[in-house]
Amino acid sequence: MRRILLIVACLWALDGATFGQSHENHQSEEAHAAEMHEAHGEHEVQTHHADEDLCAHADSHGESGDFDPAATAYHHISDANVYTIGPWAFPLPCILYSKEDGWSVFMSSKFGIGHHGNGYKAYKRYVLDEGVVKRIKDPNFPMGEVEIDGIVHEEVATPDGKKKVVAYVCYEGQAFETEHKSTADFGMFGGGITSFYDFSITKNVASMILVAILLGWMFVYIARKYEERDGQAPTGLQSFVEPIFVFIQDEVAKPFLGDKWERFLPFLQALFFFILGLNLFGQIPFLGGSNVTGNLAVTAALAIITFIVVNINGNAHYWKHIFAMPGVPKPLLFIMTPVEIIGMFIKPLTLMLRLFANITAGHMVIIIFISLIFIFGQSGENVGGALGAAVGSTLLTMFMMSIELLVAFIQAFVFTILTASYLGAATEEAHH
Repeated sequence: MRRILLIVACLWALDGATFGQSHENHQSEEAHAAEMHEAHGEHEVQTHHADEDLCAHADSHGESGDFDPAATAYHHISDANVYTIGPWAFPLPCILYSKEDGWSVFMSSKFGIGHHGNGYKAYKRYVLDEGVVKRIKDPNFPMGEVEIDGIVHEEVATPDGKKKVVAYVCYEGQAFETEHKSTADFGMFGGGITSFYDFSITKNVASMILVAILLGWMFVYIARKYEERDGQAPTGLQSFVEPIFVFIQDEVAKPFLGDKWERFLPFLQALFFFILGLNLFGQIPFLGGSNVTGNLAVTAALAIITFIVVNINGNAHYWKHIFAMPGVPKPLLFIMTPVEIIGMFIKPLTLMLRLFANITAGHMVIIIFISLIFIFGQSGENVGGALGAAVGSTLLTMFMMSIELLVAFIQAFVFTILTASYLGAATEEAHH
């Protein structure tokens, strides 16, 4: 952990040290870009068929255009290479890899973070679009740091007849197509393998690291207090955490795991408090609104860990129940065994989707309630409408946040109790 923090600090320091030289570097890179443009003047670049129309109203700072509540909601629940708190944008380390250019490690401030997480600079053919790093496909686009005219989006048809939104970088009157990072979703969510991979410390990763550090500090502090106050009643943070800890122990671990509860209690407590910590951290107003447990990658990782722990600890009775169920006629095994195997994989899938859907829905509803102020206020043109909507929106948002506070505890509890039930089924001894 110390090494990771040291690397992040060094990257931040190097980024600050080179800030003073950005003007000179920008001039030299512009000259280099002009030379490349002249050298490849006869080469046909991959630009959009209507560059002038597409880039006519491009704004590199992303401050123009009508208010779009749907785009705003999706932007705030998505993972990003920038940590935004209100109007402030804090750069995060970008760790990118492509077969053409190899590894690229730098801070996201290289993109010149503007409004809504849009960058007004391209760096090494990478750009920042709505807080997310994308890569320009055209190999003739200038390398280094160059100022762009803006990023525009257009819906295009795919070879399979579907439609998707593509981001284009406007530079010197031309529109350059970009691509997303590689994702292991097997195309189910519109992703797949592209020309680059993103291993960056994103907003969600930074939030997980911060929550893990806070939880580690909290439990170390509580453990020391128990040593100092041996035999005395808990106070302060102890009195808040102890009832929750005892509840998971007595109402979840012991009933489902029997005499094996002590073996799996650390895993169950770690799951519960980590999920609860992430849920509560995302509820803190004006602190970035991290949607960590509303990210499928995070909930999938937690579900996969549960799946591995359950099946590694499964005893002979557990596996016999799947492949050779006692008392079931052998012809029926050809039907029942595939059903049981499918059930093994459906369990982590439901864990993943339940947590993801509940947390994401809550975040989106809150953002949509706040968006009502801008909708009725017509983005500042109708002050009366904005003030009227602000009253109703504030009340609805406060009500929804109170519900979300309850959901944060419920979803952490549900994930933990289902994990305990799966472990109990896998470790249960045969009854004769």
